[in-house]
Amino acid sequence: MNISYYDFQNLPDQQSKYNFVINQGRMMNEKTINNLKYALYEVSCFSVEIIYNTDKNKVAGMNVFQNRSVYAN
Repeated sequence: MNISYYDFQNLPDQQSKYNFVINQGRMMNEKTINNLKYALYEVSCFSVEIIYNTDKNKVAGMNVFQNRSVYAN
């Protein structure tokens, strides 16, 4: 499912965003540092990084990146 960066940012809450990324995104990379797992997903024309705390077994944060290089000439 394609969704724009702005539509994604306007989803009603963080849980909706996490669910969308997990279900619709394509995992690009994953790295664990200490007790934090960083998972990078490609979603439509933007990327989402989900940070997961493995000690507490819960999501610690999320970063959303516009893939502006797609629009470069």
